[in-house]
Amino acid sequence: MRNRLVQQFGKIYQKLDQHINWLSQNTNIQRLKSAKFLVIIATITVFTTIGISNDWANSRTLEPTYQTSWIGNTFGGGEKWVQNNIEAMYVASDGTVYTNSAWDEAGREAGIYKDGDVIGKLSDTHGWSRLGGQAVTANSKYIYIAMRQGFVDRKDQDYPAKGTTWYCVRRYDLSGKSAPFTEGRGWDQSMIIVSNQGAVTGLATRGNELYVSDTAANRLRVYNTETMKELRSFNVTRPGGIAVDKQGNLWIIQRKNGSNAAKILLYSPEGKKLPQEITNIVEPSAIAVDPQDRLLVAENGPRQQVLIYQTKNPPVQVGTLGSQRGVYGGVAGEVKDLKFYGLTGVGADSAGNVYVNSNGFNYSGTDLRKFSASGKLLWQVLGLIFVDNADADPKTNGVNFFTKQEQYVMDYGKPAGKQWTYKAYTLNPFKYPQDPRLHTSPDATWVRRIQGKPFVFLTDMYESFLQIYRFNPNTDGKIAIPAGMFVGTRGGGEKSIQGDWPPQQPESGEWIWRDRNNNGKFDQGEYDSTEDYPYIGGWWVDTKGDVWKTVRTKEGIRHYPLQGLDTHGNPIYTYSSMQKQKTPSLFTDLRRIEYLPKTDTMYLSGFTVDHPAVGDDTKVLGSEIVRFDNWSRGNRTPRWRIVVPHDTTGKREVSTAAMSIAGDYVFAVTVKTAEVYMYNAKTGALVKNLKPGPEVANESGWIDIPYGIRAFRRNNGEYLVFVEENAKAKVIVYRLNF
Repeated sequence: MRNRLVQQFGKIYQKLDQHINWLSQNTNIQRLKSAKFLVIIATITVFTTIGISNDWANSRTLEPTYQTSWIGNTFGGGEKWVQNNIEAMYVASDGTVYTNSAWDEAGREAGIYKDGDVIGKLSDTHGWSRLGGQAVTANSKYIYIAMRQGFVDRKDQDYPAKGTTWYCVRRYDLSGKSAPFTEGRGWDQSMIIVSNQGAVTGLATRGNELYVSDTAANRLRVYNTETMKELRSFNVTRPGGIAVDKQGNLWIIQRKNGSNAAKILLYSPEGKKLPQEITNIVEPSAIAVDPQDRLLVAENGPRQQVLIYQTKNPPVQVGTLGSQRGVYGGVAGEVKDLKFYGLTGVGADSAGNVYVNSNGFNYSGTDLRKFSASGKLLWQVLGLIFVDNADADPKTNGVNFFTKQEQYVMDYGKPAGKQWTYKAYTLNPFKYPQDPRLHTSPDATWVRRIQGKPFVFLTDMYESFLQIYRFNPNTDGKIAIPAGMFVGTRGGGEKSIQGDWPPQQPESGEWIWRDRNNNGKFDQGEYDSTEDYPYIGGWWVDTKGDVWKTVRTKEGIRHYPLQGLDTHGNPIYTYSSMQKQKTPSLFTDLRRIEYLPKTDTMYLSGFTVDHPAVGDDTKVLGSEIVRFDNWSRGNRTPRWRIVVPHDTTGKREVSTAAMSIAGDYVFAVTVKTAEVYMYNAKTGALVKNLKPGPEVANESGWIDIPYGIRAFRRNNGEYLVFVEENAKAKVIVYRLNF
């Protein structure tokens, strides 16, 4: 530092000496009084010093400080996180909530919650071809969950044969450890095999009996809770959730099937069908009995409410919990205490408090709430994120932002992890049943303003499509309305998307769909189609609304200039206006693309001649990030090239998943370590590495998606860096300040 200061003062002295020599030779200056002459000299000295200081400051790279925060989960990680989804739940008399789901990225398929806190999970539900399931119950001694066990090549332990799946009930003690029993199956003898054909869809206990819905066999099976031996079984068509009333009778959901409507049936524990039925329901997804012996039914149809029935003959609806139409009532999409969406669980404790879980649609995430007997919200825990990332609305300076199905608002004055508020659920399956989010698995978000209006763009883990959503608060509140979609060409001359959705799609090639008649459906005459190279490297939507795509070939850049908005507000893109551009020759496999129209700067990534690919990991960004200035004027000479961490052995231990450019910096994140590399956008020099801090237990899951990082510069110079954190159902947010 001392040597640099000496050099700077040497430069100041040289410039000052030059100015004095010039002034002394100027005849006009010679006429000035000496005092004025000294003022001029001093002024020149000050401004010269400032100029040199600015040059010095600009030439060096400032290192920021940062804080780790997060969004989308009530808890930050470590031993506490809310699981990705809840597909079933049971509430004990003391208010302990036991849950079950097929999958949680970090292994909490079956969680335990109480008083708004995470207090445990059931062990060994993850890995070794095991999955959770759709049912859970408990008594004073054990927890019972539906689960699934697949083949594992271990002849020394009890696993199903190759090609066979066991649909089981597994028993645990109340601490969450498996509870084996004589003649128990599975590697630890804690399972009973109910079926090889289909999932267990309902569980309940009373006394020493365990009731199990075996949908594949259309039977209700009864087991002893201690010995786990089957006692009897009886026919019930399409049995689902089970609740036991105070008389010991079984209320059983009969699931709908095609034209066969759902019902709720009543059986004696011995299997006699009783006359009481509930038929004025559409989509009953869960059932429970409260302390008043009333039946609580989670109605997941258009009503989106908990329906409350007196269990008389016939049963009579006597109340509801929740706003009619749920989150779609009032301001559609707006999250409120009594607005449900995608109900999957209901239960009550001995005090009459009611617990409700909303899962959204197509596995949106966990929203578990407890209400008093009078309907007041007492607590709520959230685990909203699964294979997703966030992006900020550029108009709101990073305050308002979106994930694929949710909208949030930030208050940056609050502590880490407490800054976000869940504001809206943007998917409406009742009004827009063909919404691509119901039929695909998007996982990365761009938010753009086009002609001042907000739009959300989504792609997926394999970059096979780009979905477009618009907003109209007057007609749809906060719902994201399907507006358009790009898909790539599928090899072999097949449909781009296999199956029956979307309707009317071209039989081969790729296409652009636009909702030309404003109904949110994929109708005939709304597709523009062509053929192209099938292997996509990346998508990008620039600040003007132009779409860019890379394909992994020599002429690999596709530019779709925005052609304006149609009369309904949908962005217009066409193949006739598409421009093909050549891949710069240094690339052998082009992947990501980010073009900045304001500065005419192009950032590309991929594998290069100098650093070629080892194997074919289609989700990584490549071995280099390269900047090109004056792109639209034809310049293809790099300003700089950054070699990022990449696989050189074929073992895929080191690779970079994603990149994002914001302000003066380029950000990239690695796959397995989730480490963020921050580079100077002017020079390509490494500035800093970011790692998850203590706020999130210094941990992160892998980066699974090609756009697992998204950066945004706020007006005050602060940078927000959003990073996918799939393991603990959240998005990490790094806040960088200089």
